[in-house]
Amino acid sequence: MEHLRRRWLPILVATLLLGGSIAWYAWPSSAAGAGTMLTAPVKQGDFKVTVMATGELRANKFVQITGPAAAQSVNVYQTKIASIIPEGTVVKSGDVIAELDKQPAAAKLADLTLNVQKAQADYTTAQLDSTLNLAQAREDVRTAEFALEEKKLLKEQAKYEAPTIQRQAEIDYEKAQRAWEQSKRNLSTKTKQAVAKMSSVGADLGRQQNQLKNIQEVMADFTVRAPAPGMVIYVREWNGKKKGVGSQWTAWDPTVATLPDLTQMESQTYVNEVDVRKIAVGQKVKITLDADPTKKLNGTVTQIANVGEQRPNQDSKVFEVKIEVAGSDTTLRPGMTTANEILTASVPNVLFVPLEAVFSEAGYQYVYKKDGSRLVRQMIDAGSMNDNEIIVRRGLKKDDLVFLTPPADTAGIRTEKIEGLKPVVIPGTDHPTAPSADSAKSVTLPAKPKR
Repeated sequence: MEHLRRRWLPILVATLLLGGSIAWYAWPSSAAGAGTMLTAPVKQGDFKVTVMATGELRANKFVQITGPAAAQSVNVYQTKIASIIPEGTVVKSGDVIAELDKQPAAAKLADLTLNVQKAQADYTTAQLDSTLNLAQAREDVRTAEFALEEKKLLKEQAKYEAPTIQRQAEIDYEKAQRAWEQSKRNLSTKTKQAVAKMSSVGADLGRQQNQLKNIQEVMADFTVRAPAPGMVIYVREWNGKKKGVGSQWTAWDPTVATLPDLTQMESQTYVNEVDVRKIAVGQKVKITLDADPTKKLNGTVTQIANVGEQRPNQDSKVFEVKIEVAGSDTTLRPGMTTANEILTASVPNVLFVPLEAVFSEAGYQYVYKKDGSRLVRQMIDAGSMNDNEIIVRRGLKKDDLVFLTPPADTAGIRTEKIEGLKPVVIPGTDHPTAPSADSAKSVTLPAKPKR
């Protein structure tokens, strides 16, 4: 008996090893590796579509601190900021905020000072000339008046003389009378001339004096003062850089800094042209601060730019979006960086899976799901998606397990299809593609590319 046991034992061991090898080769490799693959359950609940955008806090309302408003009237159009107090400084009304370079205005001041001196000299000269001319004219009137009186006496004395002498006396009297009347007309004319000349030189002098006064007032305004109490916040130039010492100041953009109303804040952000079509005025926003991630704020989209722009260090066009911060918070400061989560749509009570689990092929979308001990390639009817997940309308049920990566070997894996589901075709082509849409209201949204 012992001999028989020793004889059959090697045969039995060989049989068991051979059977195990046959079973190992017969079992699909994908099923053997399925135990090591990552899975995720199908979830059910409210599905939210959001757009994330980084923004910067700024005051919704503010008081502008401007340079001289009348600079253009004295032909001063631009200069530089010579000095400015640090941003964030709390100031009182009337405090000095900045000093503008007075060099362009100083040259104008020197020219106008010379013009005023010349106009004053012309005025004095005209005044003296008029005085002399009018004095001479008045003297001529008096002389003519005396001559007329003399001729009148001679005429009266000639009554007792010969007729020829009487006639001569009458002629001399008439000449003297005409000379007197002419001298009076000359005096009137010279008086009007003097008035007109003095008016002209006086107007020129007044104009030069007004210009000098204006330039002096403008130069006084080159010392920029706070119009109200508040915290000084720098303004940005067209290139996004904040104005500071050495920045250009222009008469058509006279703002040097602002005094914001910190009780009404908004986040200014820029959204790329792909996502901006999902955003609408009135949508709710969750706001967090980079400076304090624990602080959660609520906001509302209040304005969306109609025209895109090319921002520095960005390849694509972006659109400006303004988000009003609800309520007031004394800890908020202009310039703080915010993370804005804009809720563009919400679908209640739907099934959804991670985006990583979905792949597309020939316009259809699939997942690999676990069916007992087997792997199944399941076609799905996908809907809207957000940054991490996608809605599944048909093909899966709650708590199904889907694989986040496809198996290395898909041979022998059964595919379950959805009857009546059609592939999506790109308009104008014959090639099916993944479904596409822009919001949660759409029929389908893009899925992950084929893996």
